[in-house]
Amino acid sequence: MEMMTIKQAILARHSVRRFTDREVAPEVREALAAEVLECNREGGLHIQVFYEEPEAFGSILTHYGMFSGVKNYIAMVGSKSADLDERVGYYGERIVLKAQMLGLNTCWVARTFGRRKCKALVGEGEILVCAIALGYGRTQGAPHKSKPMEALCEADPDMPKWFIVGMNAVMLAPTAMNQQRFFIERNDQEVIARATGDTYAKIDLGIVKYHFEIGAGKENFAWA
Repeated sequence: MEMMTIKQAILARHSVRRFTDREVAPEVREALAAEVLECNREGGLHIQVFYEEPEAFGSILTHYGMFSGVKNYIAMVGSKSADLDERVGYYGERIVLKAQMLGLNTCWVARTFGRRKCKALVGEGEILVCAIALGYGRTQGAPHKSKPMEALCEADPDMPKWFIVGMNAVMLAPTAMNQQRFFIERNDQEVIARATGDTYAKIDLGIVKYHFEIGAGKENFAWA
């Protein structure tokens, strides 16, 4: 079967909280490991993937988050810094979309997993920011509702096509509690993206920036 493109993955990917017992095949693990290695190198992160490890999602918190059958997850770890959350969002979403392309389902998880039971190695000066549940979903999830484009960016009649396509990709980006707490502005070929909330908004900003780059094409603009 031909693997979907990243733009197809953006359209197909929805949050999934209920997973089947199906094990992730070695070749899929290998492909995901290569992506994680690249993201760790580029993003200066310490992201780790765990398979057949149900403990982190076996606590009472997991039931509040309505998760079931989670036995694979990605631990988003990095050294404490002002831009850590944004890098976690950016590279985490890159891995999420790669997982979708490989036929897997995912869900970003900030609060509702057992941090103490997470098997991640967290070095001195590092922090476990969040996790991403991973596996084969019982369903493919459902699309989230989005605010209108004009509520998320500085809309004008002269918006170039690349900016509109970028914003369409942004509207499909997962954000905490689906609150979409960000705003995007354009000054010719320069684009400014800023968080408009507090908790987890910087992670969301990283996710949104990755989606915008995929839609708009990095060759068409520069981040301010």
